[in-house]
Amino acid sequence: MNDLGKNKVEHFIFILMICTSMVFIMSCYNIALMEGLSFNVLKHAVLGFIPAFLFALVGDIFIVGQIVKKIMPKIINPTDTVKKKAICMTFFMGCGMVLWMSFYGAVVNVGFNEHLLSAYGINIVKNFVFAIPLNLLIVSPSARTIFFKLFPPENLNTKSTSLKI
Repeated sequence: MNDLGKNKVEHFIFILMICTSMVFIMSCYNIALMEGLSFNVLKHAVLGFIPAFLFALVGDIFIVGQIVKKIMPKIINPTDTVKKKAICMTFFMGCGMVLWMSFYGAVVNVGFNEHLLSAYGINIVKNFVFAIPLNLLIVSPSARTIFFKLFPPENLNTKSTSLKI
């Protein structure tokens, strides 16, 4: 099927690995920005994890993932390396998820009022500068390493393996 799982179950497991990590770390980051570093960061991140995770999972699978799936063939070639495909996928999924989850954070923190749009814009900037490097340099490479240890790829040809969402 793709280099992130031989079937839909394995692919879903990979999505869960990325989504869980990113939601928890980004929640801690945003809470720390609002409240400073304290035990409350972990406490509030744990308490708010389930709704944030569910919102992120829906966005990843049904919204952002579908958009990225449509644009990826316009950006990468079938002959590109798996590494190039993975970096592009990670970057564009990260950008889309920053937009998606920044809206969630704005609604949770200010509600649907006259401050929503400005809170959303501020959240996009704050989240982009942290989430994109976090995802590109730490979360995705770590998740891929763990994933490929759990589910070794059948075809080790890194030049022609296709990458799909």
